[in-house]
Amino acid sequence: MDRAGGGDGAAIGLDIGGTKISGGIVAADGTVVERVPAVRCPADDQAATLAVLTALIGELRGRHPGVAAIGVGAAGLVDWPEGRVRTAPNNAYRDLPLRRFLRETTGLPTVVDNDANTACWAEYRVGHRAAYMACVTVGTGVGGGLVLDDRLFRGRTGIGTEIGHMIVAPDGGERCGCGTVGCLEPLASGPALGRYGSAAAAREPHGALAALAGAGGRVTGEAVCAAARAGDRTALAQLERLGHWLGVGIATLVNLFDLELIAVGGGVAATGELLLAPVRASFERYVTAPEHRELPAIVPARLGADAGWIGAALLAHDTEGARTPPAARRE
Repeated sequence: MDRAGGGDGAAIGLDIGGTKISGGIVAADGTVVERVPAVRCPADDQAATLAVLTALIGELRGRHPGVAAIGVGAAGLVDWPEGRVRTAPNNAYRDLPLRRFLRETTGLPTVVDNDANTACWAEYRVGHRAAYMACVTVGTGVGGGLVLDDRLFRGRTGIGTEIGHMIVAPDGGERCGCGTVGCLEPLASGPALGRYGSAAAAREPHGALAALAGAGGRVTGEAVCAAARAGDRTALAQLERLGHWLGVGIATLVNLFDLELIAVGGGVAATGELLLAPVRASFERYVTAPEHRELPAIVPARLGADAGWIGAALLAHDTEGARTPPAARRE
């Protein structure tokens, strides 16, 4: 819920995705003080991305001079707590010391984490509060974060929980943006849904998906979702195909970590039960010993597209290292 005025002691949250940057101001209890309209992310230009981030921070500080910290969720492999973005399949930045850049540019305490981790933290802090949970996001890519025993799990250096790059089909999968064949992401993301829809439109030139095709017969994932909501059987079949692969990935997570809840978010997940029903069916098929365990709930994420930047701001509130002056620490 947005709150008028305020900003003293609040944190700026930013979410850098493959296509847009979104953000706002968040109080320590998770209350949104202000959200700004998302802007296009110049994903193929690192310098331009940094310029957009700096401008957004400047605008927000101008309206809320009392903000105390900055939190950023960035797509890609992000070292924690250093906040260095190693690489990202859908963005140009490589070996980018983003946390240091923003601290030195703004003078504010800063944290930078993977965007799926920040979304997961938001769902945990102000969404579901399950001690053992995963948040899986399905959009331009497939992301995910894990909370284990009420703590974000990142692995040894912070680059763990790359759920989209779990290998699920090494012998027949599509090549991923990371260069590997068999990742979950090119089988269960928004672009994957568009690819399925384009192939279906070619097979059914007089069908609903063909009517939605653009140049070259391409169908977007958004078009498939819209047709599925309208009841088109071919479009529904494509969502079921995507849901099958997502269920395989979630089953693997549960087999490894014995989770109590999985929150599914991202643009494709806005289709609700049209996606979640086939996800649950696939999950129950592939999870180990389903008849001998209490299966976790697979539910919609509660914060929608705002989760990444809200969670980033909450991490800035919750992380002790973000409050330590730069001169007092060594990175």
